[in-house]
Amino acid sequence: MQTQPRAHMYAFLSRMFADVPDTKIVVELQHDPMLLEMVMGEEASWLSSMPLEALEEALNIDFSSLFLMHAMPLESSVLEERDEVLVGLQNPVMQFYFEHGYELNLTQSRLQAPDHLSLECAFMQNLVLKEEINAQRAFLEKHLLMWAPAYLVSMSEAAHTPFYKGVCLLAAEFFVADYESL
Repeated sequence: MQTQPRAHMYAFLSRMFADVPDTKIVVELQHDPMLLEMVMGEEASWLSSMPLEALEEALNIDFSSLFLMHAMPLESSVLEERDEVLVGLQNPVMQFYFEHGYELNLTQSRLQAPDHLSLECAFMQNLVLKEEINAQRAFLEKHLLMWAPAYLVSMSEAAHTPFYKGVCLLAAEFFVADYESL
């Protein structure tokens, strides 16, 4: 896969796992049939046919249930079942960022954990744009592939909306396929 499409996919996934989609993003999604087809397949009409207010409420509830209340998308939480968020260089993901010149300012982010799935996708986007193939492969091997596909498949099973079922499965499949393409 070429650099720009890969970078766009990581950016899209980063945004989808960062927070509930706002009205602007929901409207953009409703008007992008190719993206909806890619994310939801045969159920793409679900998102484009729902009234905006009902859709925003359904996405908000599903996002909150999946990623805030049940199992936050944090590598350390999934792999080590910790009740604490590792910050700074004690977090292996933060250490990887540091070693590869990626400056992450968590004080500027609502996401307070460096190993949040959204931030890991943003980091991969950065590596893709810099065309750092060895670092991409290493990050996928040591971090994303160690936890994200299994986590995302289980979240897709818990999702109540076709959108989040699709986003979770798309992300899980994309991470594996992206690694294989490297």
